[in-house]
Amino acid sequence: MPVAVVTDSTAYLPVELAGSYELTVVPLTVVINGADGLEGIEIQPAEVARALGERRAAVSTSRPAPSQFAAAYRELLDAGADGIVSIHLSARLSGTHEAAALAAAEFGSRVEVVDSGTTGMGLGFAALAAATAAGQGQDLSAVRGEAVTHAERVSTLFYVDTLEFLRRGGRINAASALVGTALSVKPILHVADGAIVVKDRVRTAGRALAKLVDFAVEASGDGLVDIAVHHLQSPDRAAALADHVAMRLGDRLRDCYITEIGAVVAAHVGPGVAGIVVHRRPAT
Repeated sequence: MPVAVVTDSTAYLPVELAGSYELTVVPLTVVINGADGLEGIEIQPAEVARALGERRAAVSTSRPAPSQFAAAYRELLDAGADGIVSIHLSARLSGTHEAAALAAAEFGSRVEVVDSGTTGMGLGFAALAAATAAGQGQDLSAVRGEAVTHAERVSTLFYVDTLEFLRRGGRINAASALVGTALSVKPILHVADGAIVVKDRVRTAGRALAKLVDFAVEASGDGLVDIAVHHLQSPDRAAALADHVAMRLGDRLRDCYITEIGAVVAAHVGPGVAGIVVHRRPAT
């Protein structure tokens, strides 16, 4: 194990890939009505969805402590890793990257921390690429380079029923949230330069989902792509989105995953979210 790869729990990797890659996942924390738990371990997305449906429920999230990252790094290095590449969700959306960087400072040049500039499978595709490179025996610089390259080749697009939850968590500015509410429109968002930005607004959920597919196809360019469709307790809608994208992309589509978002992102986007992450494969 010359290089180990670490990511965080917001990568939302598909269950079918579990065990196929050497990855260490450090969980974020979700707090529901004052009770906290680790994402994906102690708190699941269904619990967050139920809490958000209750108007009096208070839901928030917090980054891992630097000590959690330090413990993970130390364990991997003690187990024989020569170095570590640690890849995390956008620093503009969470303090997770900062916590990882603080922990990495204890280990000098042996730990490289990468800001993916996104979350969900946008982060996941970068982590998987890094893990593949590490499994091939590439060195620390090359594994880090793979993480950066693949993070730059993703587009993260999503639809939400309301911007209210993003506004509450400070993940979108109040002016954008107000426009969406005042006009009763359905927003389509994307991650740009590490931040969540409104890409378009349409009048109905049906039109928003159709537009989401259009944007995903547009983001795919002309080469080979992988797709991940995210949802929160809406597997049928996610499957329909995946089918529409697959039909439009034809044989340019390689891997297509459907994966539920976890409790942390669910807390910030709310019920009804649907997302498509496009990963443009590098030319070979």
